[in-house]
Order: sequence, then C-alpha cells, then structure tokens
Amino acid sequence: MDGKSSLQITRSGTGDYDDDGHARRTGNLKSAVAHIITAVIGSGVLSLAWSTSQLGWIGGPIALLCCAIVTYISSFLLSDCYRTPDPVTGKRNYSYMDAVRTYLGIKRTWIAGFLQFLTLYGTGIAYVLTTATCLGAILASNFYHKKGHQAPFHFQGNLYMVMFGVVQIVMSFIPDLHNMEWVSVVAALMSFTYSFIGLGLGIATVIKNGRIMGSLSGIPTDTVADKFWAVFQALGDIAFAYPYSILLLEIQDTLESPPPENQTMKKASMVAIFITTFFYLCCGCFGYAAFGNQTPGNLLTGLLKGSGFYEPFWLVDLANVCIIIHLVGGYQVYSQPIYSTADRWASRRFPNSGFVNNFYKVKLPLVPGFQLNLFRFCFRTTYVITTVGVAISFPYFNEILGVLGAINFWPLAIYFPVEMYFVQHKVAAWSRKWIVLRTFSFACFLVSVMGLVGSVVGIVKEKLS
Repeated sequence: MDGKSSLQITRSGTGDYDDDGHARRTGNLKSAVAHIITAVIGSGVLSLAWSTSQLGWIGGPIALLCCAIVTYISSFLLSDCYRTPDPVTGKRNYSYMDAVRTYLGIKRTWIAGFLQFLTLYGTGIAYVLTTATCLGAILASNFYHKKGHQAPFHFQGNLYMVMFGVVQIVMSFIPDLHNMEWVSVVAALMSFTYSFIGLGLGIATVIKNGRIMGSLSGIPTDTVADKFWAVFQALGDIAFAYPYSILLLEIQDTLESPPPENQTMKKASMVAIFITTFFYLCCGCFGYAAFGNQTPGNLLTGLLKGSGFYEPFWLVDLANVCIIIHLVGGYQVYSQPIYSTADRWASRRFPNSGFVNNFYKVKLPLVPGFQLNLFRFCFRTTYVITTVGVAISFPYFNEILGVLGAINFWPLAIYFPVEMYFVQHKVAAWSRKWIVLRTFSFACFLVSVMGLVGSVVGIVKEKLS
C-alpha cells in the first residue's frame, strides 16, 4: 500500500466512524461558514454605529477592517492546532481548552479557563442589561407613537432585569437545554432579523435626511483626554463584535475529512469574515450616517436617550422583541459551560454528598414533573442573581461590551493561538516568523489595553455622573 493510501486511512477511519472512533462527521464548508456567522453576529453589532461615530469616517472603517484581518490571522493560526502534533494527521483536540492543555500545559490552561469563564459570565451580564434596555425601548416606542416624540418618558430598568433573571432561573433547570439545537437556531434567526432591521432603518433614515451625517474625526469632545477615552472604548466595542476563537475548534470538530479539516476551516473563516465585515461596515457606517454626532450607543434602543429610530414604531418593537428572544436563549448558551463545569467539579469533590448528587422528583400544578438537584438549584440560582446584581449596579451597555472585548481579544484570540502555533510548527526564537508574530501579538495587546482602560474610565465616569 502506498503512503497516500495509508495517510487516508489514518485520517479518515473506516466505515461510519472517524479515526477517533466517533461517528463520522458530516460538516462541510457551507455549514462551517453558517456556524461562524451565527457565533459572530450578535448584540455587539448594535454598538458598531456608536463606535464608528467615535472614530469618524476614516478611523471607523479602518478599525473594522483591521479587526477583521486580525481575526482571520487568529483563526488561521488556531485552525492548525486542531490536530496534534501534525495539523493534518495528528490526534484531535475537540475544544479550545483541549488545545491549550495539549500545547501549553496545565498552568496556562487554568489561565485560559479563567478568562474564558470570565468572558462567559460577563456576556451574561451584558445580556441581562441589554434585555432590560430593549423592553424599555418597546415601551418608549409605543409611548412616543401615542404622545409625540417630545413627550417626557421615564424608564427604570431594574425591575425588568429582575424579571429576566427569574426567567433565566427557571430555564436553567429545563433538562438538557444545552443539547437543544433549536435554542441556537432560534437565537441565530433572531440575531439576523434585528441586525437587518437596524441596517434597513439606518439606510431609510439616510435617504430621509437627504445627506450623510458625521465627520472625518468623529464626535467632538470637550478635552483631548475625553476623545482618547472614547476612541479606546470604541476599539473595545469593535473587538467584542468579532473574535470567535473560543468556538473555532468546536466548529472545526464538526467537519468531514478529507479534505483536511484545517484547510476547510481556513476557507470557511475567510468567507465568513468577509460576509461579516461587509455587514458590520454597512451597520456601523449607515448608523453613523443616519445620526451623526447623535448616534446612540445601542442602535435600536437609542430613543430612550432621545436619539434613535422612532418610526415605524411596530418595526422598532419587532426588532427589540427579536433581540430579547435572542438573548433569552443566548444567556443559556453562554451559561451552560459554567453550569456543567461546576456540576463536574462538585461531583468529583464531594462524591458521597447527597446535596450534590441526589435528584428529587418534583411535581407542580400545571407543570410536567421534573428532577431537581439541590446543588444545581443553589448554584444556578446564585449565578443568575449575581449577573443581575452586577447589571443593576453597572447598567452601561457600551462600556460593558468594551471591557468584555478587551478581556477576550488579546489573551484568547491572539496570545494563546500564537503560542500554540509556535509549539505546533516548532518556530525557532528570533526567526523571521517568530519576530513577525511576536510583533503582531504585542500590537494586539496594546489595542486590548487601550480598549480596557477606555471602557473602565467610561464606567467610572458614568457611575460618578
């Protein structure tokens, strides 16, 4: 048998199973592109018009394009880390954390895990905050439609955050929710719907105005320092909207082979990032063109602060309902990894504890019977309460997104993929490739620091104002 045939057997397995004994994977280029777009496009798109307004007509589009290029480089490096040691024939790494553990050891795995869970937890906080804001926008839209745009409208979001928390506590105990594909499908459909509505309303507003608003340098500020903080925060928001490194290897694990998974994933990343970037440029630029210096922080809820889309009110309402549906499911998608990790840790740590391991049959009126575990009930309820509590304490949409973007951008999307690529390809220190990638990583580190500092300053200023 020639070398090519034996390579084929090594990579592809036999019959209905792949080389690792799992059922044969059937994913392809199209499915990978769909998964990536679903993972990337979310509530972050709503802040891009505000980010563009801070950076101006030159800086805004350039920042979006640069972030797209950085994201593709990151995905290119990470795609080769799916298999170890050879990127085509080696042993599979099924997740981001598996890859970090294999290439970089247990200590850096703990760091990556902490940052990953911090990002997941922070995203939950952002979802609590955004849901309450969207409910307020629906109330405001209907109020202004009846009373006129100049009528005074007062909104307090704390009650709606608590209501969202109650819904999430209940959803946290639905059996196997994290295995229900329909949750992700519905969330993806909703994200596309509200994003396209926002884009359409932006285009319609530009046409209605008869001119393009905005300036080359963005929104003016009272001091140079304020401009720097706003620009830094805008970079953090853009960074939040792009990277999908945490999910990339999970998506790659769905792909059939041959062709090699890393080749398919690189093509899928290029196509998906191109589509996403075009969409982001349209949303960011048309939103800025529509409102200029009055561009709201959240494109679809800006009417709460006197700047945003008022009519047609029913379309604004529909967009915000889509956001809420997306976030109700999205909160669970982002929370389940933390829930599962807590469950596994408690079972290992307290194997003989009834509080941790026993399940009790519960039957309530008008509700089907279900199994209740006391540890899960206490942990998940506490988890949801803390996310709601932090959201109530810091109800600042753009600033929270900026902090999350900065935390996620350099460590998880740049540093770890670069370090794993060095180990995978045995890149020698001070070689040309080593210097280029180190410089690239350091530049992204500076962007992350700027985004984090700008967003933290924004939170402090909002808290003190």
